[in-house]
Amino acid sequence: MKLIESVPNFSEGRKKEVIEKIVDEARKYKKVWILDWSMDADHNRSVVTLVGEPESLVNALFDMTKKAAELIDLRNHTGQHPRMGATDVVPLVPLYNTTMDECVEYSKILGRRIGEELNIPVYLYERSATRPERRNLADIRKGEFEGFFEKIKDPKWKPDFGPDRVHPSAGVTAVGAREFLIAFNVNLGTRDVRIAEKIARAIRFSSGGLRYVKAIGIELKEKGAVQVSINITNHKKNPLYRVFELIKMEAEKYGVPVLSSEIVGLFPLESLMHTISYYLRTDLNTKKVIESNLLEILVKEAEQ
Repeated sequence: MKLIESVPNFSEGRKKEVIEKIVDEARKYKKVWILDWSMDADHNRSVVTLVGEPESLVNALFDMTKKAAELIDLRNHTGQHPRMGATDVVPLVPLYNTTMDECVEYSKILGRRIGEELNIPVYLYERSATRPERRNLADIRKGEFEGFFEKIKDPKWKPDFGPDRVHPSAGVTAVGAREFLIAFNVNLGTRDVRIAEKIARAIRFSSGGLRYVKAIGIELKEKGAVQVSINITNHKKNPLYRVFELIKMEAEKYGVPVLSSEIVGLFPLESLMHTISYYLRTDLNTKKVIESNLLEILVKEAEQ
């Protein structure tokens, strides 16, 4: 058996019935498993974590993208998180008996279908990128939905698949193969969003911070707080605990407390082990986890 993970992001975080209909598209496939999905009203965004055999997963992701295009209209969408498409981004991650090169090929298959059958422009990003400036998702997304109508006229931003014009309501979509990404949010006890923005600027790589870290500061109006919203694109080279400790240090400069943090979607057990090892001052690995050992036994039994 071969397995790929995908974590598609949809530009809707307030209407549960819309996301349920999108997720239902994946439930039609026997060899696709929905591991997690969550909504965020402030971000106005939903994240779904799926695992499946490659061909079935690609079909499920296409159907989800099609349904999102039917139900989400970006002309009526506002939220704290940057976005450019109803289905904003679809990453493919090698999970079990698959390689990054295979995920690149599957991303091209999916991207071509979305472009040709749904008339949504598609940009290949990360390991699938066809040009250096398309490797970083933030560079593709710059200008967001509203700015893309002008941006797409530039020959440099001709889509990899689909029409050379923005879909009027579904925008554009990015599809690509990448490593595990940890989506990590830290909530701060202040209403001053400028503090979150300064901390984000201090920790993200693009402005001189930590390598493999992307971050933005946003306002959480419903919670009366602000948030540093982070993507860690390589948790092995920049672990979760290091990012968290740096945020705490920066927050102390402004006399602001860290209220809470959250992981969006799922993340690797290895990252959890590294974090626990740091805070407990001990040496842990997955061999110390009983469930991990049990899973290894069950997998071996299933393959015999």
